[in-house]
Amino acid sequence: MLSYDQIFENNRQWVSQQQEKDANFLEKLAAGQSPEYLYIGCSDSRVTAEEIMGASPGQVFVHRNIANIVNNIDLNVMSVLNYAVRHLEVKHIIVCGHYNCGGVKAAMQPVDLGILNPWLRNIRDVYRLHEQELDSIADDTLRYNRLVELNVIEQATNVIKTAAVQLMYEEKGFPIVHGWVFDLHNGMLKDLQIDFEGILKKIEKIYNLTGK
Repeated sequence: MLSYDQIFENNRQWVSQQQEKDANFLEKLAAGQSPEYLYIGCSDSRVTAEEIMGASPGQVFVHRNIANIVNNIDLNVMSVLNYAVRHLEVKHIIVCGHYNCGGVKAAMQPVDLGILNPWLRNIRDVYRLHEQELDSIADDTLRYNRLVELNVIEQATNVIKTAAVQLMYEEKGFPIVHGWVFDLHNGMLKDLQIDFEGILKKIEKIYNLTGK
């Protein structure tokens, strides 16, 4: 168990360790941020962005919510996305899900989950879009795992649908959008190799917001 008081002791040790590595660490940290990556991931306590990426403070701008959803009417994720793209000018946007995601599993249960219902509806919609493929998978675990992957792909597509990403990419050639899945069983990240330019081209008839 991690006690409340232990958190502050851990913090003091962390500061000491960082300063041992680099005497100017805090000065650099306070000077500002220029991360190359925006990470949109799940709130699950076992999946922490910087640790699984081996990244240091200042390298990754992070947004997390239940089941790594990118909903265009969620002002939280849209604010993060716009700030990261238009002000920080991140070069890469990562949507990262994880196998054995509780949010994805909860979305497939025929029960009333209260305030979670409209949020998890986003995942039910992903199932509806890929119903034939998912229903053809007999094994429950494999079906859930595939739904995790498809949810990442759909949320990455939602990122690509935004004006901020389209306009910045047209002007400067970045950011590039990626889809990952973290495997809790082996600790490895899986790159789903989504075709960013292909998806951008595919959706432009309906979702083009560049004015062209």
